[in-house]
Amino acid sequence: MDTSEKQNRLLVDLHVKYIQSLDTKKDDLEYWLTEHLRLSGVYWGLTALDLLNSIDALKKEDVKPTIGGFGGHIGHDPHLTYTLYAVQILVIEDALDAVNVDKIVEYVASCQDRDTGAFTGDEWGEIDTRFSYCALSCLSLLKRLDAINVPKAVEFIMLCKNFDGGFGVSPGAESHAGQIFCCVGALAIVNSLHLVDADLLGWWLCERQLKNGGLNGRPEKLEDVCYSWWVLSALSILGRLHWINKEKLIEFVLVAQDSEGGGIADRPGDMADVFHTLFGIAGLSLLGYPDLKPVDPVYCLPKHVVQRIGLAERYHV
Repeated sequence: MDTSEKQNRLLVDLHVKYIQSLDTKKDDLEYWLTEHLRLSGVYWGLTALDLLNSIDALKKEDVKPTIGGFGGHIGHDPHLTYTLYAVQILVIEDALDAVNVDKIVEYVASCQDRDTGAFTGDEWGEIDTRFSYCALSCLSLLKRLDAINVPKAVEFIMLCKNFDGGFGVSPGAESHAGQIFCCVGALAIVNSLHLVDADLLGWWLCERQLKNGGLNGRPEKLEDVCYSWWVLSALSILGRLHWINKEKLIEFVLVAQDSEGGGIADRPGDMADVFHTLFGIAGLSLLGYPDLKPVDPVYCLPKHVVQRIGLAERYHV
């Protein structure tokens, strides 16, 4: 089978082997330079494997010790982003009973500015709508949204809305597809999608598709496989997924695969990584690609996991 033929289909077996290999490269400098991404990598890899119907490819004892705390790695400072990754991993593994949920809730709640409703990522005070999503998603998965001021959180997110219907990192910042996922997803979690102009934002999002089928994150930027998630998830939540060319996007994601070592890159010809591997697979799942488990566009978790913990689907305006 030649390379072009291989890239006409999803290379499931290769991707499973690629993810399995990630924690075996401890002699590589890159392994230690990316130590702060270790917890993130567990979430990206574990979720990808579940969507590929191969979650048993990682043994549980390989997963849990890697979690450590809620920093990026054992001994690292806590951060909202890594706290969400930890909770997502524990939810996938059905292992929330292994941690003190009240302590997690207390930490997340402590990151909210009670005056503005915004969330800081950590003790150093950076504010970003990513952290609003992380907090709301985390507490929703733990069923503890009562621990924060939800109306204030929504108020801050809406201050970040722009004339084009999109959202930025903070009030006045330009619209970006990653932030749009965070804001739309956060609003979906707290039943506030009525505040989004679905047609205006849907148009901005579908304009992110380029001639080669790939999606970019904002105007005049290159295509990137990860936006197969950030853009498509928001379109899916808004009920506008049919506004993009599905076949062209699938083709773009498939040609970004590494047909020798497995994994998916940001674009064809670049080096594969586990981040783009997950979001390429998750994007394909949203597009209904055969033999993939359905992914929840709000939580970026397999739908069966979200259903198992009893959370309702929060899609469409």
